[in-house]
Amino acid sequence: MSENSHDGGPAPVPGPTPATAPDTTPDRRAWVAPLISTVLTLPMGFVALFVAGLSPMACDSCNGAAADRFDDSFAVAWTVLCVGLLITLAVLIASWAVPHRFRYAARRVGLALAAPATVVVTFVAFMALVDWP
Repeated sequence: MSENSHDGGPAPVPGPTPATAPDTTPDRRAWVAPLISTVLTLPMGFVALFVAGLSPMACDSCNGAAADRFDDSFAVAWTVLCVGLLITLAVLIASWAVPHRFRYAARRVGLALAAPATVVVTFVAFMALVDWP
């Protein structure tokens, strides 16, 4: 007989392996990604809001049709910026709210990366929507 054979019983029948339980062990470093995201996202959001708030001064010397076009486009762009920053805040809060388990690590990191990216996309959309003089 060979060295790997079993003495005294039938060979095991190959079949499906038993399902393993999901990884529910706590993640001690679950706070790192949301913290880095918060440190980046909040200042970026405040800078975007500050620059957007100062942008009406670009049309201080405008009058007539140029001022009307700027005011109309700025109203829409300002709404887009505010809604986008609220979405950013919701994504940032969601990255903190994901359970601190290893099985949710990818979701937590994805949300943490999405928060600053949402600020950038929102600010670019604001700048594109304004009809600059």
